[in-house]
Amino acid sequence: MRMSDIIEDFIKDLLNDDQEEIEIQRNELAEHFNCVPSQINYVIATRFKPSQGYYVESKRGGGGHITIRKISNSKSEYLMHIIKNIGNELTANEVDVLISDFLSYNLISSKEAKLLKVATSDNVLSITKDLKDQVRARIFKNMLLNLE
Repeated sequence: MRMSDIIEDFIKDLLNDDQEEIEIQRNELAEHFNCVPSQINYVIATRFKPSQGYYVESKRGGGGHITIRKISNSKSEYLMHIIKNIGNELTANEVDVLISDFLSYNLISSKEAKLLKVATSDNVLSITKDLKDQVRARIFKNMLLNLE
């Protein structure tokens, strides 16, 4: 398991203890994992985005802290939040992360996950690279709209 995965799991465990919001000190967390604070920033920036169901606030100075808040909505509200935050482009890796999150939150079945993955894969999207992520985003959004 990579250090980024370990840090992500640690933060998610803190959020799973019946807490919708946590406040962490970037430097203390870096010290705990014996890594540089920028690695903590990387994990938070890539794994705790609004499109993945989190709001993040960062305060600098005076030791600085990061507040991570889990968005707790119904399935349809959560999926609509994701759809609104995806934007006009979506990479295959971003699709994988979203599908993984959906599965871990029991929002979709493994069959639905497989269909989402296959429909947005690079194998299916045999178009120029500059259009691929745009088409993938449109397909993914439309599929999410029809999951209900």
